[in-house]
Formats: sequence, structure tokens, C-alpha cells
Amino acid sequence: MGFKIAIVGRPNVGKSSLFNRLIGQRHAITDDQPGITRDRLYGRAEWLNQPFEVIDTGGIDYVDAPFLTEIRVQAEIAMDEADVILFVVDGVSGIQDADEMVAKILMKRQKEVIVIVNKIDDASKMPSIYEFYALGLGDPIGISTIHGIGIGDVLDKIMSMHQLPEEKYDENAIQFAIVGRPNVGKSSLMNAILNQERVIASPLSGTTRDAIDTTFRRNQKEYVVIDTAGIKKRGKIYESFDKYALIRARSALERADVALLVIDGHEGVIEQDLHVGGLIEDYFKSVVIVINKWDLIEKDDKTMAKMEKSIRDKFQFFGYAPVVFLSAKDKTRLNPLFEAIDLAYSNYIKEIKTSVLNEVLHEATLKHPPAIFNHGRANFTYITQSGVKPPTFQLFVNQPDYVHFSYERYLQNAYRESIDFTGTPVKFILRKKVSDDI
Repeated sequence: MGFKIAIVGRPNVGKSSLFNRLIGQRHAITDDQPGITRDRLYGRAEWLNQPFEVIDTGGIDYVDAPFLTEIRVQAEIAMDEADVILFVVDGVSGIQDADEMVAKILMKRQKEVIVIVNKIDDASKMPSIYEFYALGLGDPIGISTIHGIGIGDVLDKIMSMHQLPEEKYDENAIQFAIVGRPNVGKSSLMNAILNQERVIASPLSGTTRDAIDTTFRRNQKEYVVIDTAGIKKRGKIYESFDKYALIRARSALERADVALLVIDGHEGVIEQDLHVGGLIEDYFKSVVIVINKWDLIEKDDKTMAKMEKSIRDKFQFFGYAPVVFLSAKDKTRLNPLFEAIDLAYSNYIKEIKTSVLNEVLHEATLKHPPAIFNHGRANFTYITQSGVKPPTFQLFVNQPDYVHFSYERYLQNAYRESIDFTGTPVKFILRKKVSDDI
């Protein structure tokens, strides 16, 4: 395991802003509203060529609020995981009861703690940090996450405490994102996959607002699972953190290899599910359609086939996607899920011999020659693969404008019939054949 730093404190003191400063990007959701970060959020950072991991946590508080117990549990798990804990306090408001409560929690742990006094925006506010010696956790460091003041001092302090080891990871790990509309069981599925309460799972819509990455091994393979917030339909994003959640979901899809599109099997497919599917399609990601809550459905020997047909009728643009039925709550049918993930990924990176590609092209055009379109007839001469993730092919033709979209779709289907591309989109790029004549 690599070196880890956890950021803890009461709500609205700037923990997520510090997290973003340390990792050098907007990864955590930041907002003036307390309690935005609920789950543990992980990011990678580096200082003086030393990599390490940073864990952001939800605010620990006295007041009654939704998820307060769960937030505290998540924060305490982060404290247990971390080698160093950054205890963030507010230099403007001074010590609060919740700060003293967090300090008592930290004193019970055999961990090194650095008190970070945020909102010290200029030198005139530096005397404010001395109040925080009363917490009994050593020398406080004044910073401003807004202006970036003092961040280097914090990192230097961490480096003086520990020699950070180089962290190795498998670059061939299969990265898959769990996506879907709110309340379909994404966090429960992640917990089932990891076999621990890694993410707060709740029956309330909109529980997960950050994207969370976790590396794990299963059957001698390494995976990275990315849990995301529920994606709302356009026009229904009212709050700023919903907007940020959509941004984080897009970011998760951008770096994922496989998207698990989670559907509530009890409710069936609704318009929001189609919207999420369209987002996955936009990113050309391999995809597995996951029908969750299968335990809530009354079944006979035809139920699964009927539901799969209904799913495919509604997701016609995902005709290549495998469909997996499971119950995240009961942790059942996870093996078929990973078989589908592995298959989708292997096809997502599949490379095909040029001779095979051209043989399929020849047979397809002989069987169904292209019709005249735009005052000309397409004449295909050659095809070659130019990339993976997804499999991408350069298709040379006398004039791309002569190719009707329906004929390009016919060719894609011909390749799917000849080559297994289950789970992955394929991309064709029409290129004009340059004449060999001099």
C-alpha cells in the first residue's frame, strides 16, 4: 500500500478545497453548503517527485443532519487508513465545539496529525493560528486554499515526517465506471463488488455526489472501480452539486474502459436511463447493462428473456451490450457480471489482422453492393485498423460522400457478424482513396 494522507474536520472549513489544491485539479465537489462531501474521496498527488494518496472526507459535526452517522464512520475509516491526518480548522471562526470533538477523536489514534488553519488569506491574520494550540495536537500551519498560501509548507511538513515509497500499480488494470440515474443501486453494487461498506449506501435518491476510485484484485486480475453520483436528466439539475456530479460522471466515463449502466429492474427503463446511455455512447466506451434489484422481481422461466427483450428494444443503440441480471443487495450473480466486464474489455482493446478485415469487406460488398448515392457509387478498396479503445478502422473509398449512412451501418453489422465485438462500439472513419496515378 502507498503512503496516504486523510483530510478531516468539521463541515465547511475547506477540506475539499485543500484536497483539490493537493491533487492539482477540481476533483472534490466544493460548495458553501455544509455536508457536500459524504463518502471518502481518493486522489493522487506528488511533491518533490514523491507520489502519495490523499483522502477527502465529509464534515464531522454535532448537529442532527442526514447521513451524519455515516459521514462520521467514513471519516473514521479514512483516519484508520491514513499515515498522516490533516486536521482542517477555520481561522476566521476560531475553535468550535465540533473542532474539539474531532480533536478528541484524533487523540485516541496513534497517528501523526497536522493542524491546518484555513482562511489565513494575508499576514495580518497569522496571529489567529495561535488559538489552535489549545487543541493539543502540535504546531498549527496557516494556509489559504483560495489563494494557495501555505500549501507548500504543509507538503514540506509531510515530507519531513515520512520518506514516501514509490507506489506501483498495474497499468493494465481494467477500469470500469458504475453509472446510472439516482437510486438504482450503484453504491450498493460497489459495496457488493468490494465486499465492504466502502461507500455510503442509502435508499434516498442522490446519496453519492463524488466519484470514488478503488483498486482491487479478483481472480488474479486487477480492476479499478469508479463509483459516480446519479446522473439527472437535463433540465432537472437544480443544485450546484448536481451540476458538479454530472461533471464528475463525465470525467469518470472519460477515463474508464468499461461503463456499467445500472438499471432498476423493479422499476424498469425510464427516460433518464436512456439519457445516461446516450452519455456513455458519446464517449465510445464499452458497456455492460446491469439489471439490479433482481431479487425484488417475481420470476418464472421466461421473465429474464422477456426483460432482456424489453431492454434491447429500448436501448437499440446498445445492441452489442451484454445484459447481466443481479442483486447488489444479496451479492448474487456477480460472477456473470465480471465475465461480461472482461469480455467487453477484451473486445474494447481487440486488434484484427488486416487480411481478415479486408476479407470481410470483400464478402460484404459482393453480397450487397452499395447503391448510387449523391450521384455516385461507392467503391471500397481497403480497410485497416488504426486504433483501439474502441476498435477504430480506416475505410478507404473512392468518395466518402457516396456512402449512405445505412450502408455504413450495414458494413458495421457485417463485421459484428464475423468478429466478436460484444460489449464494445466500433468506429469507422471513411477516407478518400488517393489515386495511384502519376
